[in-house]
Amino acid sequence: MLSVYHLKPKFQQLLLPLLNQLHKQHITANQLTVVAMLWSALMGALLLMSPNHHIYLVIVAIGLLIRMALNALDGMMARMYHQQSKLGEVLNEFGDVISDTMIFCGLFSLSFVNKPLLFLFITFSIINEFAGVLAKVVSGIRRYDGPMGKSDRALLIGVWCILYFIFPALSVAFNAIFTVAVSLLMLSTYKRLSNSLK
Repeated sequence: MLSVYHLKPKFQQLLLPLLNQLHKQHITANQLTVVAMLWSALMGALLLMSPNHHIYLVIVAIGLLIRMALNALDGMMARMYHQQSKLGEVLNEFGDVISDTMIFCGLFSLSFVNKPLLFLFITFSIINEFAGVLAKVVSGIRRYDGPMGKSDRALLIGVWCILYFIFPALSVAFNAIFTVAVSLLMLSTYKRLSNSLK
């Protein structure tokens, strides 16, 4: 099924020059993972303040693209420069969940958001990542099946921030969009688990 994850190889190719420069500066994969978590905390904080400063929505959208780059760079750094480690794997998996949660919790500040629905979105996002990790325990392969994987969720939030900044009336569609997103998360989780058992 269509997912932003399928575009990852091309995205990584675009990041290769930056990766090489970071390596020359002795930046490690684990450092990039930690920076991504701190960056995500900043994005979540900006979302919390966005009802009073709508321009923060645009900053968050751009920031999410940077976060996606950081997430790609840490894995590339680890593989290409032989920095893979148990600590790195723990930081990567734990960091993704923490980063997502910090960003998504920022949406609670928006008055039109259905809070139980957003809580479900966050919960199933965590379960979805857990299913991917569990698949590695069962089959030896980490699953990234979409739809609504990590990159898809970042794209959803980023695009919505831009559209809401331009067209505030779109706030009425937020809960409908995230209802669909929760349904897609459930489908994605099922796919990850079922594929790991094949």
